[in-house]
Amino acid sequence: MPTAPAILALTTEDWGRTVYAEARIRQEALVAQRIEGKIEDLLIFTEHEPVFTIGMRAGAEAHLLWNPTRLANEGIGVERTNRGGDITYHGPGQLVGYPIIHLAPRPDLHAYLRFLEEVLIRSLGTLGLGAGRRPGQTGIWLGKRKVAAIGVAVRRWVAYHGFALNVAPDMAHFGGIVPCGIAPSDGTVTSLSAELARPISLAEANAIVDAEFRRLLPDFMAKTLL
Repeated sequence: MPTAPAILALTTEDWGRTVYAEARIRQEALVAQRIEGKIEDLLIFTEHEPVFTIGMRAGAEAHLLWNPTRLANEGIGVERTNRGGDITYHGPGQLVGYPIIHLAPRPDLHAYLRFLEEVLIRSLGTLGLGAGRRPGQTGIWLGKRKVAAIGVAVRRWVAYHGFALNVAPDMAHFGGIVPCGIAPSDGTVTSLSAELARPISLAEANAIVDAEFRRLLPDFMAKTLL
């Protein structure tokens, strides 16, 4: 069970464009500080340089389709990571959120995953999109089109990693993987700009997600949400 004090306060940081490996080092240093109670909960936003990240799910590496030459030509790196889930893509035009949240008030990782889903579902609702969950699948969906991926890790009940929302990335890069291990017959990937049929900036998406996260977190911790 968690022992470090939980602080029901939240700081948002925007890291701008980052290299995935460097952002992970920064994130893990903050996790250690949160475990020790030296900082309050954080919600970090960033946008990564192009990279495929391979999660902890068995067989995830088999879903990388492009060879090293193609990866080099496309300018896409490959990183293994300790988050849950399969393989996914991060790149410019995608809003990545890394909440570092002490779950001491509610030590339930499954409920926390549902909370992250709810934040994104309501955020997309603000934009007029009827997003939701799909039984047996992770992430956020518009029908059979996946618009956001979710994968977390936890250390001494401090949750980290988080979500990746496709705002307006280069969707062709998803062709280098089987995204999240989803067979083409069972789903595709999409973006907010495609679904809204208009340009949308990371700043606009960031503001909406930040507001929903802050609005819902107290109710989640009080067990009055989900």
